[in-house]
Amino acid sequence: MLKRTLLKLLVIGTALLTPLAACAEEAADAKPAAEPKGNPTVVIKTSEGDITLVLFADESPITVENFLAYVDSGFYSGTIFHRVIPNFMIQGGGFDKNMQEKDTRDPIVNESKNRLHNTRGTIAMARTNNPDSATAQFYINHRNNLNLDWAPGREGYAVFGEVTEGMDVVDFIATAPTGQRGHFRDVPEQAIVIKEIVRKP
Repeated sequence: MLKRTLLKLLVIGTALLTPLAACAEEAADAKPAAEPKGNPTVVIKTSEGDITLVLFADESPITVENFLAYVDSGFYSGTIFHRVIPNFMIQGGGFDKNMQEKDTRDPIVNESKNRLHNTRGTIAMARTNNPDSATAQFYINHRNNLNLDWAPGREGYAVFGEVTEGMDVVDFIATAPTGQRGHFRDVPEQAIVIKEIVRKP
């Protein structure tokens, strides 16, 4: 949430010019703002460790609802991170260890105009060249990839959450040796398995 909050503050910065000195002592004791009510947390349990994410249901409601439907059905159990490109992203959620693609629900509408950015640690939906083709596959940004954002004349990729714990696991997965498997490139030589994705109470 820090990245999302800072981006919003930059937009409204000059409109909130108030004496900061008087607030310094109070700010030092301030607690981090709580996530908006209704924004769930999930844990991706992988063979390399756990990755915890908060999902932005308030700003990507269609995408989060779709993702949670797959989570709650157990769809992701036994899938893999099948595309790993260091200093770019790690992608998973659609193939098993044999590189067999799983059957999915219908595609969803692309919410890339939600003004959330593809910054390091955010999670977004993977899709084909058709903007409204995302189903189950997702990726986690290993760096800032603002070229994947929506812009006038450019359809983007919908960000719907952010890593809150386990970015070290993402970094480790990104170091995996990869190769070609059939017509797939950047496939980890040793399967990186998603054991399950669960909601965090």
